[in-house]
Amino acid sequence: MSAEPRINDRIRVPEVRLVGPSGEQVGIVPLAKALELAQEYDLDLVEVAANARPPVCKLMDYGKFKYESAMKAREARKNQAHTVIKEMKLRPKIDPHDYDTKKGHVVRFLKQGDKVKITIMFRGREQSRPELGYRLLQRLAEDVQDLGFVESNPKQDGRNMIMVLGPHKKKTEAMAEAREAQAARKAGRQGDDEGDGEAADAQSQVEAPADAG
Repeated sequence: MSAEPRINDRIRVPEVRLVGPSGEQVGIVPLAKALELAQEYDLDLVEVAANARPPVCKLMDYGKFKYESAMKAREARKNQAHTVIKEMKLRPKIDPHDYDTKKGHVVRFLKQGDKVKITIMFRGREQSRPELGYRLLQRLAEDVQDLGFVESNPKQDGRNMIMVLGPHKKKTEAMAEAREAQAARKAGRQGDDEGDGEAADAQSQVEAPADAG
């Protein structure tokens, strides 16, 4: 079945509940009268609620309506943000420098609005000390608690232990903040450039009399 609504002479009912061009309720009128009004307004008669009794029809410019709907759908798709799951792998006995580096990546991912899957990889005898991995995951969760929360608690998966962190902010919010920050930085750079130009002009005006003498 087509998703397109029936319009004009494709509407096959004896009467319709008519809505005017500005959304005003005209009432129940014969189909012929509704089509006559559509001609007078130079608009289309569009069936907007086919299952109503009688069906609801509206007077509108259907071509313009379809174009605007397509533009809105395209804009919505452009702004739609898909949450991505990033992965970060750590060893149970990670050294402090590597831990800080990995934590920095996790912080960046959470700020971007992405989820982060943290995997602790056990090797050899480390497998008999799962508490090392658990404590490390707890420590990481506490270090980034301002940006994210534990969405999936630590659990053993073969030789690995896995935890998932979720961001407090939605992806769309993170993207919007990033755009605002970028615009602010751009505006700041332009202001600095203008300030440098004004300073150069002032300096030239101060030096001009000396040259003239």
